Amino acid sequence: MRKIVEKITKKKNREKREIIINAEKLETRVALLLNGRLDDFFVEHPTEDRLVGSIFKGRIQNLEDGLQAAFIDIGMAKNAFIHYWDMIPEDMVRLEMEEGLSRSTKKKKRKKYESGEMAKKFRVGSEILVQVTKDAIGTKGPRVSANLSIPGRYLVMMPQSKLKGVSRKIEDNKERDRLKSILARLPVPENIGFIIRTAGSGARKTAFARDLRVLIETWKDIDEGIKKAPAPARLYHEPDLIERVVRDSLTDEIDRILIDSREEYDRVREFVSRISRWSKRHIKRYEGDAPIFEYLDIERQINNAFRRQVWLPGGGYLVFDETEALVAIDINTGRHKGGNSQEESITQVNLESAEEIARQLRLRNVGGLVVIDFIDMKQRKNRKAVYNCLREAMKTDTARTNILPISDLGLLEMTRQRQEESIRSGSFSDCPYCKGRGVVRSLLSTSVDLQRHIVEVVRKHAKEEGGMDLAITVHPQVLDRLRREDEHILVELETKYGAHMTFIAQPKLHANEFRISDPDHKEIIYYNNVDKSPRILL
Repeated sequence: MRKIVEKITKKKNREKREIIINAEKLETRVALLLNGRLDDFFVEHPTEDRLVGSIFKGRIQNLEDGLQAAFIDIGMAKNAFIHYWDMIPEDMVRLEMEEGLSRSTKKKKRKKYESGEMAKKFRVGSEILVQVTKDAIGTKGPRVSANLSIPGRYLVMMPQSKLKGVSRKIEDNKERDRLKSILARLPVPENIGFIIRTAGSGARKTAFARDLRVLIETWKDIDEGIKKAPAPARLYHEPDLIERVVRDSLTDEIDRILIDSREEYDRVREFVSRISRWSKRHIKRYEGDAPIFEYLDIERQINNAFRRQVWLPGGGYLVFDETEALVAIDINTGRHKGGNSQEESITQVNLESAEEIARQLRLRNVGGLVVIDFIDMKQRKNRKAVYNCLREAMKTDTARTNILPISDLGLLEMTRQRQEESIRSGSFSDCPYCKGRGVVRSLLSTSVDLQRHIVEVVRKHAKEEGGMDLAITVHPQVLDRLRREDEHILVELETKYGAHMTFIAQPKLHANEFRISDPDHKEIIYYNNVDKSPRILL
């Protein structure tokens, strides 16, 4: 009884954590809130096939000794890519996959295989069991590994392994000993390894036994496919977004799971009752008229989070630029006021930025190389404080990260595990006008381009027919500039070439677009359509 009272008291004094689920036919969104503030965000489209976590029985297509990699046919449009060192299951690799990279910044040396060495172990055309670790991104096919792992609620099952242990993220020695004792008494099959997940801390033996039975049944189905299904074949598919988030995030610290769909509400309650009957009471259904994300002010927070410029509470701001090769983050003092000196003010902005950057990387699901341009700090202790702040803030991130210290130039380089496309790539497409550059031509540049093509048209017609009448359609902003600043130039053109020009404003045109036609608009002489290559029709 005392333990229950202590747990309730502790819950009252801590931060409020909620999982909010918005389920639509074409899109599922899940938000994790910390005291009402968006702390993590996930999006999945049910119509799209998510590969990460799926296990395939594939066929080796070719071995590339130069790349130290092989290409595997898994039945997808593009062959999967696998490093040589990922083709042979290794317990320590699996442990790193589940718990994150080592704290050491020293990179583990990978064995280099000599030419023809892997061909002796893996014949081209032979079958191989692999799991997708990274979805197909852009022109690249999916990344796979032979190190299989299937997560449950409290356990991670690793077929073809003898590893048995407790997550290093559980640091309490008494709890580790208790969990090791539970794991030792579980009826674990041979050649299947298990790791107790962080969520297992405090769980009873019956919860682990229940989780173990589910995972073993899953493996039996996979094993049946290994024996009978012809390659290439998918043998295991990770659960959908809702089930994954509830499985991985539902702990004693979660106060509420709020769902706006009756169907998903019933499904989640049934799923949770199998893994944690006590947690079932936290699941609630939202029945309000306003969209759930609007009602809880999540929609506004999402829109703010995905802007290029992100303001900080203290007045500073971040600028995010996502490119093909890396993500660049710039920090600016903005309206920040505070600190007894310039160095102190700059350090305050950088510390605030470090915490927000960790949050933004999770929200945007940014992966790959990230370069952060912190404001220059003169004192080494301040640079170290900002570095440590970022490392601490990144601890709650489930993706593996590697963070290097701030250089003398004020730059911090880090990598974050990329399993699939970022939220930006999946939810936004490039502007059809600027083609993703984020800029369009200025009014001055558009005006100069227009004048250049007017001259081209009237010159040609002046030689052939003498003067001509033209109807020129432009965006209202361009027309305003022509009237205010360029009218004298256009008058000179009319006089020089004996032409007469009539300008028409068309709001539907893009600001960089214009059309030159005859006065009756029956014949378009020139049209610089921004969606296509400019063309002249004479």
